[in-house]
Amino acid sequence: MGCIEEVTEILDLLYKHGWDERNGGNLSYILTEEEVKSVCDPTKVIKEFKYDDFDLSLAVGRYFIITGTGKYFKNCLKDPRNNLGIMKVSDAHTLQLLWGYEDGGRPTSEAPTHLQCHIERLKVDPSHRLVIHCHTTNIICMTHILPLDSDKFTEILWKMQTESIVVFPEGVAVLPWILCGGTEIGRQTAAKMSEYRSVIWAQHGIFCTGRSLDEVFGLIETIEKAAEIYMKICDKKIVQSISNENLIEIAEAFKIDYRHGIID
Repeated sequence: MGCIEEVTEILDLLYKHGWDERNGGNLSYILTEEEVKSVCDPTKVIKEFKYDDFDLSLAVGRYFIITGTGKYFKNCLKDPRNNLGIMKVSDAHTLQLLWGYEDGGRPTSEAPTHLQCHIERLKVDPSHRLVIHCHTTNIICMTHILPLDSDKFTEILWKMQTESIVVFPEGVAVLPWILCGGTEIGRQTAAKMSEYRSVIWAQHGIFCTGRSLDEVFGLIETIEKAAEIYMKICDKKIVQSISNENLIEIAEAFKIDYRHGIID
């Protein structure tokens, strides 16, 4: 399966899970030059997009698939050429379109945030490739009823199910509501990516990162399922739950280096 087919399959699954209604959500995925060559000529530039407010110098020379602004995830599988673009970062402020956006579209408004997140994740994980932003329902619900504290969210999500601390041992970061598509939310999200693979945007959704499509989709699934469990039981009388000692036992059994200072 080629890179376009792999990406559109995941986009379709995200839509079917209900996390990317209408044109909500966006994705960016690092491609190798060989993957780009399997789709298009990497030397043929169709169009350029300027981002003067962002410094993309640490991503210069890299290729990305990026979802288009205003595009619906539900349409990507059947019409990738209009809904996706293959881009190259040609200099610190420029993205070059090599393939896609055939109806005259452009990259998602969150593209600078994505690229800044890629830059930060590559500093800590050279195998990093993917950023997905989506509107996970129960995570959004949690941001309406809890203090927007990263450690508090992490502790709750870890304790909802046994697999949570295994899948996201570093926890989750939480940001307050910030206007989307701008410089500030991109700066704050990228800053969190030096320590976390997942950043929650209050009343908006989540940014998740990783090495592969399967890894990131699984990360989103696991965090959102933990949030769903919490929202279903948060107003109930809890008779028993996973304790701090249980979480430490899980971490020791699976040899997990979890974020300390939350449960110990």
